[in-house]
Amino acid sequence: MQRAGRHGRQPPEGGPMENGVGQEPGTPEPPGPAAPRAPRTRPRLVFHTQLAHGSPTGRIEGFTNVKELYAKIAEVFDISPTEILFCTLNTHKVDMQKLLGGQIGLEDFIFAHVRGETKEVEVTKTEDALGLTITDNGAGYAFIKRIKEGSIINRLQTVCVGDSIEAINDHTIVGCRHYEVARMLRELPRAQPFTLRLVQPKKAFDMIGQRTRTGKSPGEGRVASGKETLRLRTQGPAVLEEGPSPSEEEAARRVDDLLESYMGIRDSELASTMVEAAKDSPSVAQLAQGLDSVLGEFAFPQEFVAEVWAAVCHPKGDKE
Repeated sequence: MQRAGRHGRQPPEGGPMENGVGQEPGTPEPPGPAAPRAPRTRPRLVFHTQLAHGSPTGRIEGFTNVKELYAKIAEVFDISPTEILFCTLNTHKVDMQKLLGGQIGLEDFIFAHVRGETKEVEVTKTEDALGLTITDNGAGYAFIKRIKEGSIINRLQTVCVGDSIEAINDHTIVGCRHYEVARMLRELPRAQPFTLRLVQPKKAFDMIGQRTRTGKSPGEGRVASGKETLRLRTQGPAVLEEGPSPSEEEAARRVDDLLESYMGIRDSELASTMVEAAKDSPSVAQLAQGLDSVLGEFAFPQEFVAEVWAAVCHPKGDKE
């Protein structure tokens, strides 16, 4: 119910109000408390979910970040949230192109991949790079998103895309972010064997884990492009917003490729955050300052920041 304000019709002084409009004199009403304003209703956002290896369909709602999402899924299926390694959208397969990131389309179906068998593998670092690309689930587990063909890890048939890295040389890394795990692996000495303890996602009989993915699907990280999505935030409530434009998606993919090239990680939500920062930065120096203020723990090298700025602001090599 709206009340008349400065731009509305004013009641006679001392006259009663009805529906926000002043009544004519001579139509008195018994005094009483004003009717309470009806609360504004918010739409209920209900999502459907299953366990990826097979389960009945559950319904979840009322979450604002990934940890709360995992807790809701765990409650539906009567498991611990720590059993969930990661989630994919609209496929039960271990498809790294369909990972749940910071946004969920309102029509997306969520599949939760839970802990399966634990395995240990000994690795000898004969080259500087292992050939792994690491990401994390936003709730404490880092896992393998990509394995480079011909790399050290690619030659180890027991290591698969989707495997969660639980420990390096018996040192647990649960709770570490993906960039921390990537740094630990980069800093391991060459020619000295080390052990990885991995947890593979539980698979149904028809699920075959992919070992590598060389191509990228056009919608990597974004399943419902152009539609309303629920954006999950690490702080504050989740918000409904329009899906990214094709140019924003393309810029985020370029930045995600740079993250993989420089840091050995892929993170579509981090890439989107960096795209937003670059769009608001008129120069590389200002982008570096902006990233340092909000993402200082990454310690991005200057040449990386310059390439991010160029990828977002001058994607076709345009000259100023």
